[in-house]
Amino acid sequence: MTATTASTPDAAQSVRQHWFGVLSRTHRADLAPHENALRDVEYRMIRAPEIGMTLVRGRMGGSGAPFNSGEMTVTRCVVRLADGRTGYSYLAGRDKAHAELAALADAHLQGPQQSHWIRELIEPLAQAQAVRRARQQAETAATKVDFFTLVRGEN
Repeated sequence: MTATTASTPDAAQSVRQHWFGVLSRTHRADLAPHENALRDVEYRMIRAPEIGMTLVRGRMGGSGAPFNSGEMTVTRCVVRLADGRTGYSYLAGRDKAHAELAALADAHLQGPQQSHWIRELIEPLAQAQAVRRARQQAETAATKVDFFTLVRGEN
């Protein structure tokens, strides 16, 4: 989905959800090549990067009744660019610099150069994540064991 398809509020929300998801799953090293470009703007911290905990919920079998699985560490950040755009980030883990970069990326993606940022940042990150996911699924599939039962023919 590209920025040009965001002609309705629902489409714009869907586009933002996509890039927000990509940014939340990215590694800090993947954002490092873009750090200078992301920081090359006047901005201020609305909510400095802070570390906290969130409750993780699961569902038995993926669709059953929800249950509390445990807690995980998250880092969040909110920045505002000089032109008023506000960027948010929520990331798993404890990396404050990563949260700040992700919030800056979110703010940049809301501006007039959205298609540039989607093409140069979000699409490559999404492709890298898809490659990592495919590699992990292949490694997991290699350990799969098929169990079967032999039926004894007692007549």
